[in-house]
Amino acid sequence: MRKFVTRIMNKITGKTLMAKAILRSQCGENFVDTAIKILMAVVIGGLVLAGLYALFGETVLPTLKERIQEMFNYAG
Repeated sequence: MRKFVTRIMNKITGKTLMAKAILRSQCGENFVDTAIKILMAVVIGGLVLAGLYALFGETVLPTLKERIQEMFNYAG
């Protein structure tokens, strides 16, 4: 019976040490860093698209419309 208890205690101790080593380990993919990078890319992409939309809506398209009207507005 003593050998049985000793064997169980050794298994528990070994698993405990393995769990401690895994929890202390600092290697990994860093999921939080990856999530922050993805979030930054989405936010910056949205800002760029909003800027382009504003630029085309207020500057490029009215100028383009004016040029097209001037091109086809000829008086014989």
